[in-house]
Amino acid sequence: MAETQTHYHLYGAPGWGSVLVEAALVRARLPYTFEDVTGFDAPGPVRDRLVALNPLAQVPVLVLPDGTVMTESAAILLHLAETYPEAGLAPPVGDPARPVFLRRLVWLVSALYATFTYADYPERWAPGAPEELRERVLARRKQLWRQWEDEIAPAPWALGARFSALDLWISAMTRWRPGRGWLAENCPKLHAIALRVDAEPDLRELWARNFDAA
Repeated sequence: MAETQTHYHLYGAPGWGSVLVEAALVRARLPYTFEDVTGFDAPGPVRDRLVALNPLAQVPVLVLPDGTVMTESAAILLHLAETYPEAGLAPPVGDPARPVFLRRLVWLVSALYATFTYADYPERWAPGAPEELRERVLARRKQLWRQWEDEIAPAPWALGARFSALDLWISAMTRWRPGRGWLAENCPKLHAIALRVDAEPDLRELWARNFDAA
């Protein structure tokens, strides 16, 4: 990829959802600064700094080279994919694989990723029965992983022969609960994709920094 004069500023926390965008930046070989806002989920100056950019107080937040602030990981990913098509983050418009990619990307955000909002902070949504809510949401998450496993395209990647950002997200999200051990036993095709992404040379340092070399 040709060198670029652009520079991005990513607000996130190691191991959190910001890794989804950071992986895309690394894969596209885009220069960026990472600002660690660990602790943003509790009141304090770090959270205040994040809220000034994103009133939802969520990561990732990506400041574009022109100063535009973007939130929502799927929106950021689509912007990067369209701005740098040579990075291969998504099939181009008109490609038969693009509808499949778009459907799964939105599914990841709206169905699967949403479960973490409730399972990670069950006391916010069910203060009278937080553990029951956590268990039910985790069961739903497992069901969703199994659903994708049943529908996954032939190997080696989520779209078949073509690598895409979906594979980056598989590698990152399968490190969260229920974890890789459960995935290996219940979703072997997705687990194999995750391992292939882990082995990509340009991503190894990123995974180590975010997940302690898991």
